[in-house]
Amino acid sequence: MKKQDFIYGIHAIESLLTHSPERILELWVLQGRDDDRLASLLKVAQEFGCIAQRATKKTLDEKADSSQHQGVVARVQAAKVLAENELDALLDVTEVPFLLILDGVTDPHNLGACLRNADAAGVQGIIVPKDNSAGLTPTVSKVACGAAETVPLFQVTNLARTMRHLQDRGVWIVGTAGEADSALYQAELTGPLAIAMGAEDKGLRRLSREACDKLVSIPMSGSVSSLNVSVATGVCLFEAVRQRIK
Repeated sequence: MKKQDFIYGIHAIESLLTHSPERILELWVLQGRDDDRLASLLKVAQEFGCIAQRATKKTLDEKADSSQHQGVVARVQAAKVLAENELDALLDVTEVPFLLILDGVTDPHNLGACLRNADAAGVQGIIVPKDNSAGLTPTVSKVACGAAETVPLFQVTNLARTMRHLQDRGVWIVGTAGEADSALYQAELTGPLAIAMGAEDKGLRRLSREACDKLVSIPMSGSVSSLNVSVATGVCLFEAVRQRIK
């Protein structure tokens, strides 16, 4: 039996209907909600043979294990998480790879926000370790606002080894470290690239740090010592975007 999840929220389910409608097994909507946006979503769902069931807020809260479902909950086949060999397949067909490496990001809200940033920046894949990392949970999908359906997530057994393999494939890896002498805005972020981010409390682990080609820091002039990892990820990704569109 395939693993199943509950996905909730308008953005997440709209994205699922756009990219993987076959994954939706059941759909519930809040009794009494009949606005235009919901009507549009239900029309698309019906085109794929998915008829929504009406349910109370209490029932939706229980199915989503959250009250932040916006009146829409779906039971779905769990999203496929990709492995090392599938990362090679991506590299084989990608002329100029632009990847994101997340080391030790265990909070699903942070992973969801990083997915959203990655989608907006045009990142082609996110690489995380199998252990010590959040997975594609319903919370991640909700926070990602649909990006969990568009940005491939690769779980790898040995992150440092995978980083070295990326280098062998011609990918330049830039990691972030608060104590790095070189600033983000001085780094060359064009060409085949992976940006490596660590958890905000610990940063990149030693082996991950040593596997980077270059370490950079984000210039900060305030009193705080670090940024939330999803905010820092957005800063780094969009500096790369700025350089890559020049």
